Amino acid sequence: MTEQKNGKGSPEGERQGGCVMPAVSFTSFILSLNTTALFHLGDIPHPETGRKVFDLELARHAIDTLAMLEEKTKGNLDSEEQELVSRVVYELKMRFIKAKGGA
Repeated sequence: MTEQKNGKGSPEGERQGGCVMPAVSFTSFILSLNTTALFHLGDIPHPETGRKVFDLELARHAIDTLAMLEEKTKGNLDSEEQELVSRVVYELKMRFIKAKGGA
């Protein structure tokens, strides 16, 4: 693992195989969970098959994880991080409700 002087890893990210991994941060973690939920809601196709995956249980798990993080980090985030996690949780919950109605 690439380390900075502060021990938190590379700010630009690391090359892993054929892609550059984003730097580890709260924002990248939230966006990763968002992508996971969107994938399981069928909004993002599988990168190899192009098929859409629809698994409400796994989508709910990712959304619940984000909601838990939102609650546990209250008062400990800067305004941009708080806005991001709140917006992501709200938007995913709305997509989940819509998907559940269509299931």
